[in-house]
Amino acid sequence: MSNGPAKTPTLPLASVPRRELYSLALYRVLEAGILAGILFSPLSDILSSGEVRSPWLATCATVFYLLFSVAMLVFGRNEKRLLPIVIVGVCVDIAVACVVTSALPEAAPGVAMLLLFNVAAACALLPLRWGIGVAVFATAAHFSQYLVAAFALNAPPRPVAEVVMFCISYLAVGLLSVQVGLRARRSQQLADERGAEVANLVEVNELIIRRMRTGVLVVDGGGRIRLSNEAATALIGAVAEVPEASEGNLLQNVSPELARRMQRWRNGWQQDETPLALSPDQPDIQPRFARLLAGSDLSLVFLDDATVVSRRAESLTLAALGRFSASLAHEIRNPLAAINYAVQLLEESREFNASDRHLLGIIHQQCQRTNGIVESVLGLARRERAIPEHTDLNLFARQFVDEYQQSMSIETDSLEAVTGRHQVTALVDPRHLHQVCTVLVHNAFNYGRLPGEPARVRLRVFQLDKRAMIDVLDRGPGIPPSVAAQLFRPFFTTSEHGTGLGLYIAQELCRANQATLDYVSVPGGGSCFRIAMPGPNALLTN
Repeated sequence: MSNGPAKTPTLPLASVPRRELYSLALYRVLEAGILAGILFSPLSDILSSGEVRSPWLATCATVFYLLFSVAMLVFGRNEKRLLPIVIVGVCVDIAVACVVTSALPEAAPGVAMLLLFNVAAACALLPLRWGIGVAVFATAAHFSQYLVAAFALNAPPRPVAEVVMFCISYLAVGLLSVQVGLRARRSQQLADERGAEVANLVEVNELIIRRMRTGVLVVDGGGRIRLSNEAATALIGAVAEVPEASEGNLLQNVSPELARRMQRWRNGWQQDETPLALSPDQPDIQPRFARLLAGSDLSLVFLDDATVVSRRAESLTLAALGRFSASLAHEIRNPLAAINYAVQLLEESREFNASDRHLLGIIHQQCQRTNGIVESVLGLARRERAIPEHTDLNLFARQFVDEYQQSMSIETDSLEAVTGRHQVTALVDPRHLHQVCTVLVHNAFNYGRLPGEPARVRLRVFQLDKRAMIDVLDRGPGIPPSVAAQLFRPFFTTSEHGTGLGLYIAQELCRANQATLDYVSVPGGGSCFRIAMPGPNALLTN
């Protein structure tokens, strides 16, 4: 920012109002009419008590001035040519006044008095130096006319005091008008600058309000929506711009519950801070109300997306969960290590038959599996990178089904692997993939069954668009759209005994392996969770 002396702002000529030029032109026509009345009207003898010294000169000057005044009234209102129009006009005014004063000596005081307004108006409209020049020119012309009339024309001398007073009046009025005009132009420029700043601020405020992530509604006392930003439109649906007399933009029509809460707030009741569900396909909102102005019936309604607040709470909870899981890592691993060691000791005993040793192997295997799950959760909390390997998904699916059937009692339920004849290879961490499939299959057995029928779960391996896929399908009742939209949110569960972290951790593990986990609706009924993994050439393409 410059620290030099501030420069005086100058107003561009185009900003001068046209009505000032129009007023000056009208006054000039009035002056020409008065002169014409003095010379040509039937009452000229009464209006002019003295003798006309030069009738021909007075007639020519009056006719010329009358035509000039009309021409200036018609063509002399162009703001862009203000400087030449005003200078030419005032110079003609002064010249005609001097000629008429010489031709009509008795009318000299009145003509000089009429000329004061012309000089004052011209000095107010012109810049500083031109205004002072007009005042000086009027003074010099008036005094020169007196000298010419007194010494060259041998006319009866006018009182010197009168001439001097008019000359001083021209200078004083001219200088005063210059200062007034200069201040007026500065004030006008300042007003224009402030107006432009206010207009810019209004546009900035409108842009900020329109692009705010918080919805904003302006509602009048009658419950009509006067203004809504983009976020509010997205949260409560499109608000039609309709005339105020219509009831199409009533808040009651858009959201009856929101209108009811606003009316309770206006009546002085305590605000209901519970989230509000406007429609099944819209996120929950948190409304807040405020007065726009004191004494005004306009109210502001702020609509906060409740899911944003819940996501923040979830992120804080997950961060706390990560710290909590890290602190419990040793406590969980110690009993796992003890169980694993006890199993190894039992395996050395000769008192167990083959069936018992098979059960001990399952215990040992599940201990190793549990330890891997703990490490995966810790790795997820610490955002550790996965260790991808080239994995044959057909072989992986068959081994997974065999291990799951051996370790879990599925009784009449069925779990099968559907693989093709062609090998499907993916670049993925097998431990993470095993944990993801365990979560999906476990959920399928718990929720993917029809009442009174056994669960049928399939792991289907295939390749689509150069990506390796595993679908976990069941023949259950399916998942409603409202629930499907929140499946992968942490701590969201439809079960009283669930934690709501299974699918979230599964999706995060997939992301760690550059894979995706999505829910795919099945038209014939049932559910399908699809794992899309990068192919074996992913490292080359990356």
